[in-house]
Amino acid sequence: MATVLAATGKRKCAVARVRLVPGEGKVIVNNRPLENYFPRELWVRQILQPLEVVEAKGKFTVLANVYGGGLTGQASAICHGIARALVTGDAALKPKLRAHGLLTRDSRIKERKKYGQKGARRRFQYSKR
Repeated sequence: MATVLAATGKRKCAVARVRLVPGEGKVIVNNRPLENYFPRELWVRQILQPLEVVEAKGKFTVLANVYGGGLTGQASAICHGIARALVTGDAALKPKLRAHGLLTRDSRIKERKKYGQKGARRRFQYSKR
């Protein structure tokens, strides 16, 4: 396995550059500890899910730079990046991560607003008289 594993994860408008370094299991996001950057337990669990699936939770220090989108999109982007970085280090982990849906890039993004309408699908109120 390589010493430093790197990959890019994406979700909505968020992009995360993730590096996995052999270490004691710390997660640092934008030079801040994980719990400081993501206050909700749901986001923290989602980020650590790929490491739990392959039983590598205390083996790597995760260094992530993430930008764009909101916190939910950023958490999903980091999760995607960690999963992809693990596969670059050991291709045998791919089926396990794929079974949990961690390697699939979630392609759902916001639909653009259309002209003559209030939003992407919402119309202005129709007046008959």
